[in-house]
Amino acid sequence: MVRHIVFWNLKDEAEGRTKRENGELMKEKLEALVGKVDGLRKAEVGFNFTEGGYDLCLYSECDNKEALAFYQNHPEHVKVKEFVHKVVCDRAVCDSEF
Repeated sequence: MVRHIVFWNLKDEAEGRTKRENGELMKEKLEALVGKVDGLRKAEVGFNFTEGGYDLCLYSECDNKEALAFYQNHPEHVKVKEFVHKVVCDRAVCDSEF
């Protein structure tokens, strides 16, 4: 199994929505990929409540490295990434096997 964890800071306003509204939309879109992308087992998005950290976090699990690569290039995920790139200003990622 592979963990794919991503942290984002969101723009205060983007695409005509507030930071919170865009975060909610990201959460909805990312979590909806489970069941649509083979090998993506879990996708959970949470909002940070601690001062000074990233705004949003994705915790996801894939079957293996190949499944993660498939997820990264899957047309449904690419659509979500296009939106995400419009509303975020900073990103960090960590991929690990367990």
